[in-house]
Amino acid sequence: MPINHAIWSISDKATPLALTKLESEKVLEDLIVETPGILNPNWMIVGRQITTDFKGIIDILAIQPDGSPVLIELKRDKTPRDVTAQLLDYASWVEGISPERLQQIYESFVPGGNLQKDFEAQFNTEWDDENLSTNQQMVLVASELDSASERIVTFLASKGVNINVLFFQVFKHGEQTFLSRSWLVDPVAVQSNATSPGGKGAWNGEYYANFGVDASYRWEDAINFGFITASGGVWYTQTLRMLNSGDRVWVTIPKTGYVGVGIVTGEAQPVTEFTVSAGGVEIPITEAETLGDYLADGSSDECAWFVPIDWKHTVPESKAVKEVGFFGNQNSVARPKSDRWDHTVKTLKSRWSLQ
Repeated sequence: MPINHAIWSISDKATPLALTKLESEKVLEDLIVETPGILNPNWMIVGRQITTDFKGIIDILAIQPDGSPVLIELKRDKTPRDVTAQLLDYASWVEGISPERLQQIYESFVPGGNLQKDFEAQFNTEWDDENLSTNQQMVLVASELDSASERIVTFLASKGVNINVLFFQVFKHGEQTFLSRSWLVDPVAVQSNATSPGGKGAWNGEYYANFGVDASYRWEDAINFGFITASGGVWYTQTLRMLNSGDRVWVTIPKTGYVGVGIVTGEAQPVTEFTVSAGGVEIPITEAETLGDYLADGSSDECAWFVPIDWKHTVPESKAVKEVGFFGNQNSVARPKSDRWDHTVKTLKSRWSLQ
């Protein structure tokens, strides 16, 4: 079903803003390159107008915080049906791209830039070449979508293909121009598919969680008050909503190792709503005597979200378990389908004497 936007200016009465169009697809491309937050504030753009080995041209190529690529195709007007096949063709090329070729693309986009160093500086995490060939997302940006393309994209997304459409419309009000947007498929659902990385086997039912530690976020608090948390924007926090009561989650601290496993006891909540038990009384996390200083502005996109956990086993950071071959991922929560994940869970169960 086509998605239509409307915006009204409200004073004494509501006046609809006039719908207009951008001058060209290049104007849209320039807007996204200058302001990536139009799509996702946590994506790092690494190239534009990239010629593939199949002679196609990728409008924009971005990288997510976990190092996986995002292919972005722009259409100022209504999309033709074959654009979906075009995106899939581009994805097949990106899947086999080498780190050296990606560095060349980045140097053309940012003269003198070093992709690995810039990536690690932006996301505060190590670069992993393996992530280039997994979990790539495809995004079609368009003002309209023909019915055949909509059916195809919806079908592919329902089958676990990481594809989505961002609808945009442009409005004019006096000398000002406004842009609105809406996703065809819930981005949480698409990222959920993308957080099932690795092999094609069955998921073992065990969840992975990434607990970032710094001066504001302390593992000791997570142990003492029973939670996992994430902040920094929707990309990091939305996967927490994948967890439901009864799920078992294995927690790692980046660059440190695995530090605990527990059972989820409730849904994800923003910092302003999350409570913890202190002396047998439920109090807001912001009033608890924590070592960390958790972001209390629940209206901010950057605010912390929490999931309550009943810990079954924890260890301090100094005794974290880290081995070559263990699974790792920058998503706050993932449900991996890989031999590495099976190996990780089996090893931790044995090390911590768990069933």
